[in-house]
Amino acid sequence: MRADAQKNRNQILMVARDVVAEHGAEASMRDIARRAGVGLATLLRHFSTREALFEALLCTHLDTLTRKADELESSASADEALLTWFRELVAFTRSYRGVVAMMAAAHANPDSALYASCAAVHSAGARLLRRAQDEGTARADMTGDDLFALITALGWTVDQPSFAPRADHLVKLMTSAILKS
Repeated sequence: MRADAQKNRNQILMVARDVVAEHGAEASMRDIARRAGVGLATLLRHFSTREALFEALLCTHLDTLTRKADELESSASADEALLTWFRELVAFTRSYRGVVAMMAAAHANPDSALYASCAAVHSAGARLLRRAQDEGTARADMTGDDLFALITALGWTVDQPSFAPRADHLVKLMTSAILKS
């Protein structure tokens, strides 16, 4: 990639993080381009769809969550690994308003730019859940799909202004429903 093209791409991503933090997943591509000091056509050359832009923004975080699951599998008790990872994923969804709906849609769509990253996160969560189930600390009637659904439901809920102040409490309620007492 040419140096000026790489500079534009980096500038677009930096600005997109700020705009998405302000306006959520429905942030205007035109606004991102304007704030980045590039034309909409330049933005679209780098990121042909909103999903492609979000994939570039999110893949680093999603990959980190996947690696974190790998670390937790070998360094923490099964229930603590699952809880720690669950909390970190919910915190991630809270940092990008509206992203949870995109993740939920991408999870079932192999053509989505976010599919591979979401599938890796889903798989990581399923492994942590299975480990906790094997040790008898998590409900046996849950699947990785159930866990992903609960995370997306919780992510959507805490995205709502009326529930946001109760996010930590809701995470505790949800995790207590996943783990056996």
